[in-house]
Amino acid sequence: MIERYSLPEMKRVWSEKNKFDKWLQVEIAVCEAWAEIGRIPKEDITKIKKARLDLARMDEILKVTRHDMTAFLNALAETIGEESRFIHLGLTSSDVIDTALGLQLVEAISILEKGLSDLTSVIREQAIRYKHTIMIGRTHGVHAEPTTFGLKLALWSEEMRRHQARLVEARRNVAVGKISGAVGTHATVPLQVEETACARLGLDVDRVSSQIIQRDRHAQFVTTMALIASSLEKFATEIRGLQRTEILEVEEPFEDGQTGSSAMPHKRNPELCERVCGLARLIRGHALTSMENIALWHERDISHSSAERIILPDSCLALDYILSILTDVIRGLQVYPENMRRNLEITQGLIFSQRVLTALIEKGLSRQDAYQIVQRNAMKAWKERADFLDPLQSDPGVTLSKDELAGIFDYSFCLNNIDAVFQRLGLS
Repeated sequence: MIERYSLPEMKRVWSEKNKFDKWLQVEIAVCEAWAEIGRIPKEDITKIKKARLDLARMDEILKVTRHDMTAFLNALAETIGEESRFIHLGLTSSDVIDTALGLQLVEAISILEKGLSDLTSVIREQAIRYKHTIMIGRTHGVHAEPTTFGLKLALWSEEMRRHQARLVEARRNVAVGKISGAVGTHATVPLQVEETACARLGLDVDRVSSQIIQRDRHAQFVTTMALIASSLEKFATEIRGLQRTEILEVEEPFEDGQTGSSAMPHKRNPELCERVCGLARLIRGHALTSMENIALWHERDISHSSAERIILPDSCLALDYILSILTDVIRGLQVYPENMRRNLEITQGLIFSQRVLTALIEKGLSRQDAYQIVQRNAMKAWKERADFLDPLQSDPGVTLSKDELAGIFDYSFCLNNIDAVFQRLGLS
């Protein structure tokens, strides 16, 4: 089970190797931009582009410098010689770190977009499959009126569509670089170098920056992930609720040889959905930290840095993971229409109370009088565990014939507009 959900691509994005590869990519792009305006000899660029980072050597240097950027630059210098003097020309650490982070985030978001798309497709397929599978709708956990399982899933698919749009917007705001020097004044690096370097990297230019790219951008991304995770928790919670033994309308996949309890061999627990719920809470916690990172001292401090080393990789990895889990759960969901029908009927017609109310009002009764009549008979049927039709037919205040009452107790009425809703959503 663990192997199925291992996510090597997202792990690669947040690996130390990829991070430092991105740093080098930024440094080379800036050198090329300097060369375009004649500040660095063009013949030296060929040598600079051959720079390679030895992570073990960087770690050795880091023990002395205790500064990752200077360790990085010193390790690079050892691989190319005197041309290394042009690397990091006019830059401050955050020029490289923040711009490289933008590149990592673009990679991570591309993976998440694929995960969102896969899950949305599976939900839509299942929505269409169960479009007319009738079940009881519940409000406050209590039987309300009939709905369909497909409509429940259609609602989820539309929620996922909104998240796809949010993620696109978050991507736009983090796919930026800054090459503006210390405190962002461009005193040591002209705007042209920034624009050229960012264009080479496929990033937009942060139009104005301090020593860092402002963290409201990153907070938008992490809070977007938290919103997505919250919806996944909502879907998983619904599946968990519908899998309860006394309801058992759906059930997450349970494979041959799988066990649910070390003590009770009969157990089939919704453990995958519970895993989704737990990790969604983690991501929401990281969203709060991302917002705390927005308020820094003056042109920058470094209090955000240590937190980001945890919250950005963790949130991306956790969201990618639970998207994968929930996609498999919904694809392999066990659905029990016969149990849905059984549960639909356990209140013996009480779910038609609104239709009776409406019919009495249309017969001329005031809403207040009609409501009292229907509620009185509903409570009587509920206490006596009787069919709701029985007390209604014997109540002199009910101004409906037996045939009219019988016509009201018709499940198909509740489904009259399901096809229209699906059509509006482009589900067919």
